[in-house]
Amino acid sequence: MPNPLRYRVFYTTRQKIVTSALVLALLAWGTVYAVGRLTTPEDRSCAPGVARPVGSDECVGVSGDGFDFRVPALGPVARAIDRENDKLEPGRYATVALLLPLTSPSPSMRTKVLHEVQGAFAQQYAANNRSNNQVPKIRLVLANTGKGNAHWRTPVAALKAMTGAPHHLRAVSGIATSSAPVRQAVTELTGADIAVVGTTITADDLTNGPGRKPFPGLARVSPTNSDEARALAHFGRVDAAKAILVHDARDGDHYTDTLRSAFSALLEKSPYQPQLFTSPEDPSDEGSTANTFRQIAHLLCTTRANTVFFAGRHTQLRQFINALGARGCTHRPFTVLTGDEGSYLGADPQLDRSVLGGGLTVRYAALAHPDAWQPAAGRPTPPRGGSKDAYQRFRSMMDAVGGPEAGPVGPVELSDGQSIIAYDAMATAVHAIRQATVKGPLPSLKDVGLQWPQVTGPLRVEGASGWICLDNHGNPYDKAVPVVELTRDKPRFVQIAWPDGKPPTAECMPPRRR
Repeated sequence: MPNPLRYRVFYTTRQKIVTSALVLALLAWGTVYAVGRLTTPEDRSCAPGVARPVGSDECVGVSGDGFDFRVPALGPVARAIDRENDKLEPGRYATVALLLPLTSPSPSMRTKVLHEVQGAFAQQYAANNRSNNQVPKIRLVLANTGKGNAHWRTPVAALKAMTGAPHHLRAVSGIATSSAPVRQAVTELTGADIAVVGTTITADDLTNGPGRKPFPGLARVSPTNSDEARALAHFGRVDAAKAILVHDARDGDHYTDTLRSAFSALLEKSPYQPQLFTSPEDPSDEGSTANTFRQIAHLLCTTRANTVFFAGRHTQLRQFINALGARGCTHRPFTVLTGDEGSYLGADPQLDRSVLGGGLTVRYAALAHPDAWQPAAGRPTPPRGGSKDAYQRFRSMMDAVGGPEAGPVGPVELSDGQSIIAYDAMATAVHAIRQATVKGPLPSLKDVGLQWPQVTGPLRVEGASGWICLDNHGNPYDKAVPVVELTRDKPRFVQIAWPDGKPPTAECMPPRRR
């Protein structure tokens, strides 16, 4: 039967008018809301100076105010940097930026980045609190280039705008991977007269040299891939007739390209053609290279080779080691020699450590190691090229920032060498800034990058990783190369090797040939 209430509410003339008005109002509100959503830009800011690029959830930009770029592990050290920066007097400090892929999704890269930030902060704290009140004081900022350094343009543009007041940017450190985006970033920064100090870049073509200066103002504290290869050759006394090269065939990666060239030069007399694999576009991806390495391991069993030189990134290195450990000829011993990417594997949970030792030895040219300058039974420290005292100064600063005095900066782990090398790179930047300060409280921008030819002899940097004596082009001369072996427990320091076969002279002056 008809509902009288329904009839009276919905079908009276008055209610029809009211209902229509409500519907029209709702439609109008919805239209205004939709238009507002379409026309008002989405707020993509993360913090002052940091935002999410379109199409990305990463926070990209520059910050020295304690922002952790939404990476919780960076929180403690970012806050420690903020506290140190807050103590500085405006106009009396120079800023150094640490340019790194802070938000990389790769666990190994995040570990590397954390350790580098901790080491750089330890040097900032030392420069401001343990240097007899030398000036200028140092402000540290973090600059994020994002996954694979894909967003390098954003922080680089911000850094170029920070050379004047109030920031007075005078140097950029970090620069941790030998990749095409990093090369572009270094080109842009040095082209703007900003001094750059690379931490773990080792590619030979990311350098200046006689007759070429693509990166004016660039210095490095790590040896080149060629120097690493020469140091490994002097250390291992490898018989080329029993050695083979396994390398990445993907072009465009400056680290693998130059390491391949350096190893190829050492193996000119090898009777075996190189074994090739092709890594994914993003070499941190697993891809299908593990299948290729299973085949290569089988082929190695048919050769007389007992030494394998490996030129590739750490993900592929781990896959290769795992495959070689499962080879059919486990009765035959093999030694794998590679570059500093091996340092990533110390904390890689996917590495099958059970295959290490016995018949499979894996050694890499590290950039630094905490045991390199510690004397041990049967292993005295070299007489030159570095010192126990310099390393102990570094350790004392890491202890300081690891506790309430300056930090805490979170758990400190030194075995991968990243904190050590970042500390030394920051020390080199501070050294140049203060050497260039001759008039007024701050040096001119361009003068900082002009200091590198004088960072030698008695003006060298006494680094925790070894002496940093630069040639006229900003490259380290005969830098100590710790040879480190992967073990089932943790990486084990074996011995210091030298690109020139022996430590530098006491003067540490690069010879004329350089």
